[in-house]
Amino acid sequence: MKVDFVVYPDHGRPFTADATYWPDSQPKPVVIFTHGFKGFKDWGHFNQLATYFAEQGFVFVKFNFAYNGTTVEDHSDMHDMEAFGQNNFSLELDDMQALIELLHSGNAPIQAQELDLSRLYLIGHSRGGGAVILKAAEEPRVKAVATWAAVNRYDNRWDDLQMEQWKQKGVQYVLNGRTGTQMPLYYQIVEDYLENRSRLDIPTVVKRMQQPLLLLHGEQDETLPTQMAHDLQSWKPDAELHLLPETNHSFGGKHPYEDDELPEAARKAADLTISFFQKHA
Repeated sequence: MKVDFVVYPDHGRPFTADATYWPDSQPKPVVIFTHGFKGFKDWGHFNQLATYFAEQGFVFVKFNFAYNGTTVEDHSDMHDMEAFGQNNFSLELDDMQALIELLHSGNAPIQAQELDLSRLYLIGHSRGGGAVILKAAEEPRVKAVATWAAVNRYDNRWDDLQMEQWKQKGVQYVLNGRTGTQMPLYYQIVEDYLENRSRLDIPTVVKRMQQPLLLLHGEQDETLPTQMAHDLQSWKPDAELHLLPETNHSFGGKHPYEDDELPEAARKAADLTISFFQKHA
């Protein structure tokens, strides 16, 4: 069963989410999956991933960040570039909190007997990996966290020259290689980071994170180097690290993805993640 629903965070811009599970009136652990930069909840193989976790007895919840470029009316791809440019890291954490609160409120369109919220887990891909670390550090109801090709910090690609030009112009553009769209990034994301650094600085926050942490990273990651995973483990030495051979940044996925089965790399990552969550039930 797949249930679609809308979440209404305090900042006022709603976002879409869905939950995939096998309804049997038995409480099941809940996984929240967080997409990365230029990602969205229905990208590539994420629906197959949801089904795979559901088959293993989880309620798998994925969602679009409110400002990721999708809308409630059309969440099939990113098309609202003004919203994309206005996204920031604080908004993303607030979106995750709104989703967690909805699940605990009893008002989510999932029957309460299907949910075991004492076993709430987070998975984050790429930039979303940073977000789930930060969220877990401030949300004790999270039981354990898994990151897939996570960033080790948010500001590591902001060099001085780019920053000065960015500040002066107020915007810079990044290319979406898949669609050819020039996507705006407004300087407000930097201002938000600097104003909320104690909340958003991953190297600092991960050191105080209490939950078990699984770090998965592909050895052939073309986007984020494996050193990022090593850095995260160095800051949280009890984290479990696996480098996956022959695995790229998307764990074998692409968009659109038309196979019914998960890519092999994503399946291996899913199996490691499921075992890790079961170990920390």
